[in-house]
Amino acid sequence: MSSNFVCGGNVNANGIRQHYLRYGGSGEGRSGRSAIVLIPGITSPAITWGFVGEVFGAAFDTYVLDVRGRGLSSASDTLDYSLDAQADDVAAFVAELGLTDFQLVGHSMGARIAARAAGRIAGGLTRVVLVDPPVSGPGRRPYPSKLPWYVDSMARARTGMDAEAMREFCPSWTFEQRQLRAEWLHTCDERAVLASFHGFHEDDFFADAAQLGVPSLLMTAERGDVVRDEDVAELQQATPSMLHVRVPDAGHMIPWDNEAGFYAAFGNFLGSTVGAK
Repeated sequence: MSSNFVCGGNVNANGIRQHYLRYGGSGEGRSGRSAIVLIPGITSPAITWGFVGEVFGAAFDTYVLDVRGRGLSSASDTLDYSLDAQADDVAAFVAELGLTDFQLVGHSMGARIAARAAGRIAGGLTRVVLVDPPVSGPGRRPYPSKLPWYVDSMARARTGMDAEAMREFCPSWTFEQRQLRAEWLHTCDERAVLASFHGFHEDDFFADAAQLGVPSLLMTAERGDVVRDEDVAELQQATPSMLHVRVPDAGHMIPWDNEAGFYAAFGNFLGSTVGAK
């Protein structure tokens, strides 16, 4: 099977080592389209989004980030794992790489990071895609996923687990998906995950989303109860230009549940269509 994987890399940006995977590169018409910076969720190292990076890379120069405390990016007991620090990481990352024409695609926690980072990026940002963002926050209903699911699965991963053991936590995933998660979940620092999970209930995502100054797309899952219709209505009332599409037959991990539906939901929003290989 052919691959458009270019390289993995590290940059020192915002005072930490930020690791990324690059797909596509700048050839074959990609230089005429805005690059994609993909920001994964709370326990998703960049490598677990590699299958999406491959598809995006067919049309776009694509960078998939290891958020601090995940994968091969910096992690320590003194590192700041707040949303502000994560947003500053993204702003520093695009500046360090010299990206001048790019769009942010964030899933779950990554969507919250993208929304806050958008207000901190000096220039070059063309679009933002918010994929099933947790809408919990001060005075709002809690995030539907429970903290023990993360803590228990990470603890198992740190001792060593295989795809069959991962079935307990991800029963609907394929063998290959569970195998990859079992291999990489141990790289998610529990301190980072705890800080992000608590941040889901302490940071105001709606305020960040309302300040978006570039075209935005809200993509939500039909299942999972993360983003309800009333949440969509509130977000679009604050930002009337925000587009919305709900992906059928998918829970929160949309491309794992309905990969074709995930790509179709972008339509032409990114400047070109994307599609499953």
